Amino acid sequence: MVLVTGASGLVGQHLVRFLSAKGEHVRALYNKNVPSDELRGLPNIEWYRYDLLDVYDINEAMYEVTEVYHCAAQVSFDPAHRDEMMHFNVESTANLVNQALEQDIRKLVFVSSIASLGRATESGIEINEDVEWEESKHNSAYSQSKYLAEMEVWRGVGEGLNAAIVNPAPILGEGNWEEGSARLMKVAYSEFPFYTDGVTAWVDVQDVVTAMYLLMKSEVNSERFVLSTGNYSYKEVFTMMADALGKKPPRIRASAFLSGIVWRFNALKNALTGKTVTLTKETAATAQRKNYYSNSKFLRFFSSFAYTPLPDTVNRMAAAFLKDTAKKR
Repeated sequence: MVLVTGASGLVGQHLVRFLSAKGEHVRALYNKNVPSDELRGLPNIEWYRYDLLDVYDINEAMYEVTEVYHCAAQVSFDPAHRDEMMHFNVESTANLVNQALEQDIRKLVFVSSIASLGRATESGIEINEDVEWEESKHNSAYSQSKYLAEMEVWRGVGEGLNAAIVNPAPILGEGNWEEGSARLMKVAYSEFPFYTDGVTAWVDVQDVVTAMYLLMKSEVNSERFVLSTGNYSYKEVFTMMADALGKKPPRIRASAFLSGIVWRFNALKNALTGKTVTLTKETAATAQRKNYYSNSKFLRFFSSFAYTPLPDTVNRMAAAFLKDTAKKR
């Protein structure tokens, strides 16, 4: 029995499709995001709603499980959600690690983030798996929560848990176009005019799933891996998306000063309308920074693996987005 947490999220839903096609028997857990009818109809997948903060729920969910993919996490850059996110991301991981140790499972693969590696203190410095966490004003609450969650996995490893960690770059792929990185396609479709000079790594959700599966079935233990197809500027990514959608690419450079005005205006507008904050001080600052990440370690461990070129990922996303948009008309 294979357990997948956060199975209705972006990574989780692609993972359960992948495992279903492999004939794996999967117990798929979700909480707030109810799986679609398509996901519920997948063969070999049993869907359950569980609370990962409830040790009794976890004990029940882990019954007869031998492999765990821990994908569940809260992702938010809204200051109002900071404490809730910190608590969930750390405690849910601690609870799973404790139960995995109790049951002596074969292996756990944890989905962390490049955010847990922290930000380079000097813009332009390449970041890899050997970088040690440093407290910095550039670290978001989300990155702190993922770093502390990783510490729970390493604690488990110290107590005998067989585990590996993946640190994906911002993940691109088909999903809920209203949430996460998938929402960038909607932003590009609206012909959002602004761009920044910031740079970060990016990765295809299907590559993340494949990498997790390879790790689970391998003898690799007590290692973590940056997953990235390469480093691209936000302007390059938004331009690719706009071109794939047949829309105008961004054309106005947003300086740090202009970004500051925009996020403050957005915060005020959302406070008045009650909508979820998407552009915050943290995200505006991140979009200005140039963070470069090395993807060489995973390629050394798995020589047959190859990343999907970013244009291919964007074109596939755009086709899915346009198809979904056409259905709503």
